[in-house]
Amino acid sequence: MPAKADLHAQLKASTMGEGEMALPPSFSSAEEERAYLKQRLAAAYRIFAMLGFDDGLAGHITARDPVEPESFWVNPLGKYFGHIRASDLVRVDHGGNLVDGRALINKAAFAIHSRLHAARPDVAAVAHSHSPAGRAFSTLGIELAPISQDSCVFFEDHAVYSEFHGVVNETDEGDRIAEALGDKKAAILQNHGIITTGQSVDSAVGLYVQMERCCDSQLRAMAAGDYKTVPSDIARKTRAFNGQEIVLWGNFQPLYQQIEAAGPEFKQ
Repeated sequence: MPAKADLHAQLKASTMGEGEMALPPSFSSAEEERAYLKQRLAAAYRIFAMLGFDDGLAGHITARDPVEPESFWVNPLGKYFGHIRASDLVRVDHGGNLVDGRALINKAAFAIHSRLHAARPDVAAVAHSHSPAGRAFSTLGIELAPISQDSCVFFEDHAVYSEFHGVVNETDEGDRIAEALGDKKAAILQNHGIITTGQSVDSAVGLYVQMERCCDSQLRAMAAGDYKTVPSDIARKTRAFNGQEIVLWGNFQPLYQQIEAAGPEFKQ
């Protein structure tokens, strides 16, 4: 995450009036950050369920462990996203060893996410699912076009992984996805779905929700006829503002508030 001073400056640049808005918290220890991260990750799974992004055994959101960064937290296989609690999450290292918790995990989750976390030390969280619009849009094998303010966030900052070899069970496939992603925030996995990254669980999942909705918007626009795109210079300017970490983090907060309002059990 950027420094607090930078986040305050970013927030000030995008607001006016009086009052306070929550910012990402600071922690007195990595263990304290771990406890917080697991709660956010459990909430993220429930958000995916709330939005209909869960699909059987498919889909996974992972978060790099702040105590042992060469490992990450992930969901147990087969548990409904809408019921996941912090205590259900398990931790696996980049070698595939289960180091915290006891459960089966999705082999594809390890094959993809372990390679992304290993290749991108700047990435704290990765979100992937077979959500309806992302899955449909992925069949086109094209990038999102800058057709709206929201889709400009992805302009020149997402990739298309234009291969599909079936269910991802091998880490070499994860390596190829990581290579296609490069230093970008998100990727369209052709004939598969979409994947996003972030400097926090909040920003990775906030970005995923935005990408899913942009896929839906472009599919609708394409069905309606010709669409107009935002000029490249304006798209870059828009991305520079709305693609800031504080904005991506902030987009998650209303979703999190809905989960929190439903009850605190996800924190347990």
